[in-house]
Amino acid sequence: MSDDGYMMEDEEEFEFEYEEDDGDEAEGVVDVENDYYTAKSQRDDPDVALASFQKIVQNEADAGEQGDFGFKSLKQMTKLTFRLGRYAEALKYYRILLTYTKKGVTRNVAEKSINNILDYVSAESALDTTQMQEFYEVTMKALEEAKNDRLSTKTNLKLAKLWLDRKEYGRLNKILKELHASCAPDEDGDVDSSKGTLQLEVYALEIQMYGETKNNKKLREIYEKSSRVRSAIPHPRIQGVLRECGGKMYMSEKDWPKAQIDFFESFKSYDEAGSPQRIQVLKYLVLAHMLMDSQINPFDSQETKPYKNDREIVAMTNLVSAYQRRDVHEAEKILRDNRATIMEDPFIKGYIEDVLRSLRTQWILEIIKSYTTVEIIYLARQLRVPSEEVEDILVALILDDKIQGRIDQVTQRLEIDRHKALETRRYASLDKWTAQLSSLQGVMLQKSAGAGGPDRSSALGSGGNWMGSHVGLGGGELWA
Repeated sequence: MSDDGYMMEDEEEFEFEYEEDDGDEAEGVVDVENDYYTAKSQRDDPDVALASFQKIVQNEADAGEQGDFGFKSLKQMTKLTFRLGRYAEALKYYRILLTYTKKGVTRNVAEKSINNILDYVSAESALDTTQMQEFYEVTMKALEEAKNDRLSTKTNLKLAKLWLDRKEYGRLNKILKELHASCAPDEDGDVDSSKGTLQLEVYALEIQMYGETKNNKKLREIYEKSSRVRSAIPHPRIQGVLRECGGKMYMSEKDWPKAQIDFFESFKSYDEAGSPQRIQVLKYLVLAHMLMDSQINPFDSQETKPYKNDREIVAMTNLVSAYQRRDVHEAEKILRDNRATIMEDPFIKGYIEDVLRSLRTQWILEIIKSYTTVEIIYLARQLRVPSEEVEDILVALILDDKIQGRIDQVTQRLEIDRHKALETRRYASLDKWTAQLSSLQGVMLQKSAGAGGPDRSSALGSGGNWMGSHVGLGGGELWA
């Protein structure tokens, strides 16, 4: 038989070997077991079931004992009243249950039950923050009295995750300070692997908090600290969280290549952990690929290839294809038709305009290759965007030296100076050639000096520079 609800767990099966002198005791155990299962069968009538469970607990109290069935009865009473929304009553029964953890049941049974109850409580959205905290406070107090440091730390982590989910950052900060204290090195300055692992879990919570509050300075600080932790064997999910937040940090700094690396590592970690977050991070990876203008398909790697046709990913796959073809209108259509899988994520939505701008920039560069004069209004009509946006892109291209030309504000035309562009490339090539020849001259002089050859400095002219005269170029002369 199993408990229902969120905290299902198999009941233990009891087998009894009777001896002549313990028949009464065995019969008593069988009776209390029967009473327990009878009470469970009455849960359709909550008040009747509660009375039956209470009778089991009272009988143990009268006998001055704390046993398994009293503990299980209190657990059922806590769940039952909590499910009915009688939270104060549930807390009362939970307090009594915690007294059994000292000697009434084994530590493993106690830990499993406490974790299950807290999970059950944390999942209740109708419970206000103050009531929620009460359940955790009585738990922490009981664990301190029982000197169960391991479960106390786990409970604090659970509470920290709860405050993060509820965006209670003030309460979260307080818990994080306590958890950091738990990770402190021992007197010799050593940090064992368990503390290192805990430290990474705390950093993962902290970095998510700073990511959500847009505190990039603190986020970077925690990210760098987490990368320096060596004495740890972290769960892949924790590594996934840290690298995901690192990727988002680099995205905010527009460092697309580093963001792409972190998202890829995050995806692999989530995939190893079997976390559904891998799909979302894969979308971020594709986004970073487009923004860094990579011609490599992100789905060519063996890690990402199995997800190429995932229904959540297909839209991003199509977007990459449109981007690599420089098909602006197809990309815009994909975004319109797949708002649920792409645009509903606030993080992706924040960078889609960057993707479209990059795509429009590449399209403009392709279009103007064959022209010396282009009307801005023509480009705007083709892209279906305002003329001001096109002009803004053109100005950026001119300032970045990707276009040699000027914008005539009167005629609203881009005038491209092909001759100037050609001359610029020619002189850049000459500079590169001159630098290579100078380097070759230095190598030859070193070899000559090492071999004890004659001094050639006089032949090379003043300063030993044999390029000091002139270099002939196609009938013309370029004087140094």
